[in-house]
Amino acid sequence: MLRNFWRFCFRLLYNEFAFTYDYVSRMVSLGHWHLWQRSALRYLPRPDAGMILELGHGTGDMQIDLLRAGYQGVALDLSSYMGRLTRRKLRRAGLNADLVRGDAQSLPYRDNAIAAAVCAFPTSFILTESVLDELARVLQPSGRVVVVLVGQLRGKGLGRQLIRQLYRLTGQGDELLSECAIRELFPAPRFRIENHILTIGNSVAQIVVLTAVPAPIPPQSDLGMDYAPHS
Repeated sequence: MLRNFWRFCFRLLYNEFAFTYDYVSRMVSLGHWHLWQRSALRYLPRPDAGMILELGHGTGDMQIDLLRAGYQGVALDLSSYMGRLTRRKLRRAGLNADLVRGDAQSLPYRDNAIAAAVCAFPTSFILTESVLDELARVLQPSGRVVVVLVGQLRGKGLGRQLIRQLYRLTGQGDELLSECAIRELFPAPRFRIENHILTIGNSVAQIVVLTAVPAPIPPQSDLGMDYAPHS
């Protein structure tokens, strides 16, 4: 019953109640949410490397950071509510981005078109094999996926415990994951996995970087010729 309640709250937050998302995320993170999101930029390639794809752009804060840092970006989200909020926020900032409503299991981009992908606080959608396969397809050779996986406030006390419960409204947990747990989350053999823990003020962020590993070239017979055995 309680699990269904949290799932219902989560659905509302990303859809009909999306207009409250920024307030909720700031409240449950004591203002650290955007700092955790922004930490992904330090693991992206240079702005001239090519197109950056954001999966699950939410209310658009990451898009603003990317554009102001000089990146050329595209962004995808399944929620039409988030799309409207992001367009409104970008207009107020005097910026424009290529926003697409779509499913990450079928990315509308050609093979090897994306230099890197970024995703902050993903729900379980990015952990599916089909999404990882799609990312491997659209990434350039040795392209990377930067995932802000966890944000954790430091300190104890009743107030922090209450915040941890409210944090579940965003569909997140605040426990840092072990190397073993991360490899279980991202079992795709086409990525090399790096785990980074950043201290940001009185909090930490856990960032996982997945670097695409080129598919092995199948062995070929010498000169492509068939040889008959000697008699």
